[in-house]
Amino acid sequence: MNDNSHILSCVMIPVSGRQLLLPNVSIAEVVDYASEDAGSKTPDWLVGYLNWRGLELPVISYDAANGESLTVPGDNRGRIVVLNTIGEHHQETPFMALVTQGIPSQSRLSEAEVHRVEAETGPADLMKVEVEGESAWIPNLEYLETLAHESHR
Repeated sequence: MNDNSHILSCVMIPVSGRQLLLPNVSIAEVVDYASEDAGSKTPDWLVGYLNWRGLELPVISYDAANGESLTVPGDNRGRIVVLNTIGEHHQETPFMALVTQGIPSQSRLSEAEVHRVEAETGPADLMKVEVEGESAWIPNLEYLETLAHESHR
C-alpha cells in the first residue's frame, strides 16, 4: 500500500524564462488571457484588470514584479491564473491574478522530489528549486498579495 500522505498536488506555471511552482490549492481558476488596460500612471508590473466573478482583480506580471520587463502573452498561449490570497489583506483582496506565458501543468510531488537550489532572488521570489531535473521558482506570495492590494480598485 502506497503512503500518499506526503504527496502534494502542484501546478507549474510558465512565465517568461522560468516556471513557478505552487500548490494546487492556491489556485482558484485558470482563465484565458483577457484583461482591461491598466491605464497610464500605473505600476510597471500591472498588466491590467480582470473582471472575474463580479470582482475586478489586478493582473500582475511576475516578471515585471521581479524587476524585469513586462511581457504579455501572444499567439493565444497565455492564461491568467487566479490565486487565492491568505495574507493580511485577504479580507479586502481575497484573490489576485498572474499572467502566464503558456498553459499551467499539474503534477504530484513528494518532498524528496523538490530540492532547494541556491540562487539570487528577486522581490517576487521566495526560493529556487529543482523538480525532476527542471528549475522552478516558488513565488513570494506575500509580496505579490501586497502589490495586488495596493492596486486594487
